[in-house]
Amino acid sequence: LEEWRNDMNDEIDSISRILPDTPAGKWDSDPNIAEDGEKAQVIRTWIRSVLGKLIHYKAEHQRCLDEAAATLQPTLPNDVVFKNIIPLLDFPSPTFDVRG
Repeated sequence: LEEWRNDMNDEIDSISRILPDTPAGKWDSDPNIAEDGEKAQVIRTWIRSVLGKLIHYKAEHQRCLDEAAATLQPTLPNDVVFKNIIPLLDFPSPTFDVRG
């Protein structure tokens, strides 16, 4: 889990290293003249990357929880498993759209 945390912190902090050297683009009240610029593109790519990693690590975490529950289930009484363990595993997943 520490490796996951470090990877996420690095990914989140990476925007601070990337943005200062990225051109901002042009702003104009006329949408035919204005352009997104590289900063907006870099931010969108960064957000997709962060969300992609969040989804990946959440799935890995769920796999670890399922494995732990499967290990505990034969050793614990069913009422303990159904009242205390299974509810922890059944929380709804947030959905993220990581398409560009």
